[in-house]
Amino acid sequence: MLIGLLTQWFDPEPGPAALPGRLAHALARRGHEVRVVTGFPNYPTGRLAPGYRMARRLDEMDGDVRIRRVALYPSHDRSAARRLINYGSFAGSALISGADALRGLDALWVGNSPISVAIPMWYARYVHRVPVLLHVLDIWPDSAVASGFLGSGPSSRTLARGMAGWCEAMYRSAERVAYVSPGAGGLLAGRGVPPEKLVHIPMWADEATPVRRPDLRAELGIRPDQVVLSYAGALGEAQGLDPLIDACVRVDDPRLVCLIAGSGTTEDRLRARAARAGATNVRFLGRLPRDRMPALLAAGDVHYVSLRPGGMSAYTMPSKVQAILAAGRALLVAAEGDAATVARDSGAGFVARAGDQDSIGTALREVCDLGREKLELLGQAGRSYYDKEFSVAVGAERIEQALRATVEGRRTRPRRRSGLGRAGVDRPAAE
Repeated sequence: MLIGLLTQWFDPEPGPAALPGRLAHALARRGHEVRVVTGFPNYPTGRLAPGYRMARRLDEMDGDVRIRRVALYPSHDRSAARRLINYGSFAGSALISGADALRGLDALWVGNSPISVAIPMWYARYVHRVPVLLHVLDIWPDSAVASGFLGSGPSSRTLARGMAGWCEAMYRSAERVAYVSPGAGGLLAGRGVPPEKLVHIPMWADEATPVRRPDLRAELGIRPDQVVLSYAGALGEAQGLDPLIDACVRVDDPRLVCLIAGSGTTEDRLRARAARAGATNVRFLGRLPRDRMPALLAAGDVHYVSLRPGGMSAYTMPSKVQAILAAGRALLVAAEGDAATVARDSGAGFVARAGDQDSIGTALREVCDLGREKLELLGQAGRSYYDKEFSVAVGAERIEQALRATVEGRRTRPRRRSGLGRAGVDRPAAE
């Protein structure tokens, strides 16, 4: 098939932004011709990646993958206005400078985050008549509300309602709608997406092996017998990390070391809480460069995943879950819903009640009692589970099947008369 990918995020951007690139190359290895429309790489710093200069558009080849990059306003700071310009500029440029690259496709995969990607998606769908597989990587407007992106007050509620209607139009226009976790699928079904459109396709991890992985444990002076619990990510209200600090205080096993890497709105509060409580087994590393993350993964015997109870936690699947499993490390999940289910089903970890310091403390004692060698075995079980359920190869196969279904669905759907004249372009409302 001639397959298109429409995504604001792509190589050489790191972390979750690299995942569409892994998909593109996996589909190419499966014998498909792959075209990508994306932006100039600038995540997460807001500065263009080395070797790039902003232009209206740039065509390049990466192995067997043909890439069309289009101009955007590079920004990833905390300014909501600049983020909106970033999202909107990519959508506009993809429409003006990238739409011709989407002509003639058999099917198009679209990453829905941000939802402004709907503008070029709709053009491909209704003008070029390309069937679309929409992969819902974030639930909007829920994620925008939870992150504080929309602010608060009546205007934010109006924006949220507008976003909800926008998303419903995206779901109607897609031949298939993929979701990344079972809870998200139930939520989408509850919002009116027909069951026959929905398909479960979990996300994968960046499986690239680092060229060099320094020994962070030795650098930090951690003894070989000590058990390291590691948390890496945002330090915000949604992560609910305060109970972890309190739980660490209650664990008197001298082998436990808790490493917290990241930054965010609650960082100062967490540091003060640890100092006030005398949590000498907790170390704050600040925000580490991306190239240090493999070393942090290797240093941790068990990795912590936390979501504050309520809100989106029941149907959120943090990308770090797949990254931890792919790295062959054990995990401790203090969350409800799908992330906790993976921890149980994979045999790779422990589950504690979200927001409950006693439950988290009990899990930490179990971690210490097992010791490093048995935690390594849990990590190996997690890697096996990842290979079966989340790997790039498995994800590419599922997406290939879903894309074929979009093509077949288009072929078997009865043609409708359109009110738009000879071009025969369907209206979104008719879908």
